[in-house]
Amino acid sequence: MSRLQAEDHRQDKGVAVVSRFADWSLKRALSHIVTRGSLTVTTASGRVLTFGDCTGQPVHVRFTDTRAQWAFLVDADLRLGELYMDGRFLVEQGSLYDFVAMMLREAQNSTHPLIARVIDHIRTKLRIFRHRNLPGRSKTNVAHHYDLDGRLYQLFLDADRQYSCAYFENPDQSLEEAQLAKKRHLAAKLLIEPDNSILDIGCGWGGLALHLAEQAPGGYVLGVTLSEEQHEYASKRVPSTFDGSPAEIQFALTDYRSLTGHFDRIVSVGMFEHVGLASYRTFFRKCAELLEDDGVMVLHTIGCSATPGFTTPWLDKYIFPGGYIPALSEIVPEIEAAGLSITDVEVLRLHYAWTLASWRERFMARWAEVAELYDERFCRMWEYYLSTAEAAFRYEDLVVFQIQMSKRNDVVPVTRDYIARNEASRASKSDIERSVERKADDVLVG
Repeated sequence: MSRLQAEDHRQDKGVAVVSRFADWSLKRALSHIVTRGSLTVTTASGRVLTFGDCTGQPVHVRFTDTRAQWAFLVDADLRLGELYMDGRFLVEQGSLYDFVAMMLREAQNSTHPLIARVIDHIRTKLRIFRHRNLPGRSKTNVAHHYDLDGRLYQLFLDADRQYSCAYFENPDQSLEEAQLAKKRHLAAKLLIEPDNSILDIGCGWGGLALHLAEQAPGGYVLGVTLSEEQHEYASKRVPSTFDGSPAEIQFALTDYRSLTGHFDRIVSVGMFEHVGLASYRTFFRKCAELLEDDGVMVLHTIGCSATPGFTTPWLDKYIFPGGYIPALSEIVPEIEAAGLSITDVEVLRLHYAWTLASWRERFMARWAEVAELYDERFCRMWEYYLSTAEAAFRYEDLVVFQIQMSKRNDVVPVTRDYIARNEASRASKSDIERSVERKADDVLVG
C-alpha cells in the first residue's frame, strides 16, 4: 500500500468512526425522548434507526450529512429549521408537522441533553438584552414580516385578513366564523358605546378597527401600524363617506409612542409580542396616558403559561425578529406600575393551535402560488414556522392572554355575564354577510 493510499485509508477510517459516533449519539438522544409513536430516522451514513412503540402515524425523516446530525443534537431550537430550509433534513414519510408534533409531545416527558440545557439557560438570562425595541428597530422588525407581498397573506388568512388567534366557540367552527367570533368577543369586553373614541394599537389590515367602528356610531376609531403594506391596505378599506352610523375611521403609519390625546377604549391584538421585554413599562405607561379615566383597555397577546423563557432563536432570526412571548408574571407588574388595574384575565388554550392548523392547511394547499411569489426555500421556511407554532400551542406552554384593564374599579361590571350578553347582541346574520362581502374588497384592494 502506497503512502497516499494509507493516508486515504486512515481518513476513511476516521470518517467512519465519526459517523458511527454521530449515529450512536443520535440514537441515544432520541431513544430518551420518543417512547410513543412510530419514528424512523435514516442517518447520513445510511443507518436506519427506529424509535417509539410503533403506534400512530409513521414518520420517517433523513439527515443528508453528518454535520446536520450534530447541528440537530447540539442546538435543535435554531438548527432544525435551518436544516429543513436548506434540504439537509428531509421528511420521507408523514409531514413536517407530524415530526415536530411528536418531538414536542414526547419531549415533555424527558430531560434535554446537558449542552441544550446550558444553551437554553444562557438564552433565558440574556433575553432582556435581545429585546430593546426602540422606534427605529421596531419599524425594521415589523417590515421583516408584515411588509411581505400582500398576496402571501391573502392565500391563507380569512377574507378579513385576521392574523391573530381566532376564538373558536366550538372546535368545528370555520376559520371565518371563529375570527368573527374573536372580533365580537373583544368588542364585548371593550364595552363599546356610541360616540366612543377607540384606539387600535397594531391594527394589522384594519379588520378589527372596521368591526369596532360599527359598534360605535358617531364615534372615532384610529388604527396605528408600523407596516407600510398593512397601512396602505387598511386605508383603502375606509369608506369614502360616512352616513353618521358607523364611527369615523382613520389609519396611521406611526409608532404608538408618538400618539397624544385621550381615548375611551384601547385595544391591542397580536402586537404586544413585538414590544420587547425591555419596553413593557413604556408600553403600559403610554396606554395609561392615552386612556380616559373611565376608559377600558383590552390586550390580546400570545403568552407563556409557565415561568419566563426565551424566544426560539430560529423564530427570532427568520420570522419575528425582536419578538418575545411573555409570561403573565412579566406583564402584570408593568401594568401595576403604570397605574392601571386589571379587571379581567382570560386564557385561551388550544384556540391558536386550531387557528394555525387552518392556516397551515391553506398554506400547503397554495404552495405552488407561494413559490411563484418567492421560492421553495421560503415555502419550507413558512411550513416550518406554521408547523412548529401549531405544535407548540398543542403540546407546550403557549397560550393567549386577554387582559382587560381600567383606571377605576367601577367602570367594568362586577360579574362576567355582560360579555356573553354583548356577544349575543352583536351576533347577527349581517355579521356573516359583511364577512363574505369583504372577500370582494380583498380582490379590489389586495
